[in-house]
Amino acid sequence: MKLSDFDFDLPETLIATRPARPRSSARLLLAAGDGIEDRHVFDLPDILRPGDRLVLNDTKVIPARLSGVRRRSGPEGETEARIEATLLEPRADGTWGALLKPLKKVRDGEVIVFSPDLSATAEGRAEGQGHLRFNLTGEDFDAALAEAGAMPLPPYIAALRAPDEQDKQDYQTVWARNSGAVAAPTASLHFDEPLMAALAARGVDVTHVTLHVGAGTFLPVKVDDIRDHKMHAEWGEVTEAAVAEIAATKAAGGRVIPVGTTALRLIESAAVGGTLTPWRGETDIFITPGFTFNVADGLMTNFHLPKSTLMMLVSAFMGVDRIRRIYDHAVAAKYRFFSYGDASLLLPGGQ
Repeated sequence: MKLSDFDFDLPETLIATRPARPRSSARLLLAAGDGIEDRHVFDLPDILRPGDRLVLNDTKVIPARLSGVRRRSGPEGETEARIEATLLEPRADGTWGALLKPLKKVRDGEVIVFSPDLSATAEGRAEGQGHLRFNLTGEDFDAALAEAGAMPLPPYIAALRAPDEQDKQDYQTVWARNSGAVAAPTASLHFDEPLMAALAARGVDVTHVTLHVGAGTFLPVKVDDIRDHKMHAEWGEVTEAAVAEIAATKAAGGRVIPVGTTALRLIESAAVGGTLTPWRGETDIFITPGFTFNVADGLMTNFHLPKSTLMMLVSAFMGVDRIRRIYDHAVAAKYRFFSYGDASLLLPGGQ
């Protein structure tokens, strides 16, 4: 298929820059079978059945955006320049891969000071990334980063406003516990404690998995033939306990519904052979129309960018023509799009 097959017109006014409050008050487009209903996220306990299982990504977003000062000594004395850094992932040698602006101005051995407690030394570069070795590790690093860093908002939000303190709460799920993501599993941002309690009372079960969402999730597709696109890799884990819980739900006739494309990509990576098994490692699974889904019976997800890999994923899940009708309805009904936007619940088999 061609990239243009996944394009659609999206008014910029539908791009959400702040989430709904409370979280569960966001709108929910329910696409069950051939039907479409306009609901709200707080309706989930009425929509889901006892015995259904939600699969939740428990990754925790780190405040990966840093602003610092590069200090350099030369014949004319010490000079300073501003450097913006977005941390991407820790590397095996103890450094962090980071997007640095401007990267070409940073020399190996230079120190970038981000706060009185946090600084880093530049140690090489590769594939457009700089490598930073921080002065702190472990819990000391986490604490200093929490103080100095800002949430790494998606580019389409960052282009409209700067991140602030509120984003440190808004851009984090209520069950986040395993640090390592530089982007949120955004469908999960709609859940709050009252909704989780209502789902539990309804008899809806939950299973946690971990996929550390990387900045590559925002990379545009630049090839016309989507088969030529190289998918980014992200680290994830599906534990033995998670496999057992999902298997028990399937055996009892319940539905397995990942919350977010990250949770779906992870469990389908762990079931590529046809059977879900414990799994740990990096996945670069690229789900396009024609993909065979072995685990997911439904999917809760936000509304995605035109011509993105996630548009291809939901098209694979619901069918290209069906997803076009769903998105046409979402635009016409003025649903809010992207990370802080509204949600959809996709149930190919019906409600």
